[in-house]
Amino acid sequence: MAGIIYSEGSGLNNSIIGKQLAPIRAVLNENAEAFENKSMIKELFYMDKSKHFAEHYTSETALGLFQDVGEGGKGPVNGFQEGFGKTIEPFVWKNNFVVTKEMLDDALFGKIKSRANAFMTSYGRTREMFAAAMLAGGINKKTVIWGKSYDTTGADGVELFSKSHPSATMGTKFLQSNIFKAAFSTSIMDQVQENMQSFCDDDKNLLALAPDTIIIPNNAKQKRDILAAIGSELDPNTNNNAMNFQCGLWNLLIWPYLPKTLGGQPYFMMADKQFLQDYMCMPWIERKPLEISNYKDENTDDIVYKGYARYGAGFNNWRGIAICGAGLTNGTELTA
Repeated sequence: MAGIIYSEGSGLNNSIIGKQLAPIRAVLNENAEAFENKSMIKELFYMDKSKHFAEHYTSETALGLFQDVGEGGKGPVNGFQEGFGKTIEPFVWKNNFVVTKEMLDDALFGKIKSRANAFMTSYGRTREMFAAAMLAGGINKKTVIWGKSYDTTGADGVELFSKSHPSATMGTKFLQSNIFKAAFSTSIMDQVQENMQSFCDDDKNLLALAPDTIIIPNNAKQKRDILAAIGSELDPNTNNNAMNFQCGLWNLLIWPYLPKTLGGQPYFMMADKQFLQDYMCMPWIERKPLEISNYKDENTDDIVYKGYARYGAGFNNWRGIAICGAGLTNGTELTA
């Protein structure tokens, strides 16, 4: 989460208000830091600071392979081609809270602190809910969040999670999938991992992804099943002493703001965190950090604190993440 910018309104420099501003600012700062420390956004999204109304993300196709040309032979001339591109705009977010004249008169510091706490909790929660809804909404081309429609396609023009990702160089002649239909099991997890490790670039060059992160909502059964699959040194599905090669390979992220089910069934996501960052797969654009200003309402003598921020999220490269669940009817079917 970006830092907070304060701007003090006119007419608020008297001693009574001055005594209140400092503790309110301290509370706002403390809560911003707390949400930043436990936020899942920075774990998955590429955090990008922006000075523009929008940012454009693109890629280049791979360079051709080296060739054996023999002694004194001339090397091949290979070129790059621009891949798919995606433009993402930040959105404007606002909220406010009020410190009443009576609170100031009676020095009700507890109530003032409570409202400041609630304000920052609202800010942090809004960001987490928006990010989680965008990610879960990636099974469709658009998702509706709080009554507004948001684009959840990637740079290739299809859903973030799709079984028909085209190639920038070969179009629909070369399609890849990062959405799978199956209930969770150790075998299914192995297959999703294998599929991710087989992802190619636009020219069919193997990318050799190394999935290291599993993301799930706060679902009790799903947590137990996955922890049994990745936390046991022995194969959890057999009575013998077969080694569980998945043990110790994974970082499990439990994101409570994700919907518990998709298509009425549990699901899980798998990601290569380094690839997500290196290839700017899911940009989170910070255009303006939270700006807090205040003014005196002349009709009530209350002090109104206004919050303003600009940030947004979108999807660029789908290859760093995959999703699997029994309710994902548009996914590539896997068999345990």
